[in-house]
Amino acid sequence: MCYVYILECADRSLYTGWTVDLDNRLKAHNSGKASKYTRGRLPVELVYHETHANRIEAQKREWQIKQLNRKEKLDLIRG
Repeated sequence: MCYVYILECADRSLYTGWTVDLDNRLKAHNSGKASKYTRGRLPVELVYHETHANRIEAQKREWQIKQLNRKEKLDLIRG
């Protein structure tokens, strides 16, 4: 299983990524070890995630979400 996720950073910005271990990835983000972007915007909160069967599907979906504007991402988060 792979996951696509959206984090809300302390500055209210949104970060999208993918992982095979959602819990560990969230811990890595909050410890400042996962990405340069989130490192300076701690703490982060998981606000959305999807499950995918494999890495390729997850990466394709991550790319799709990254193409959305902020309003569209917020609409996705709200369901």
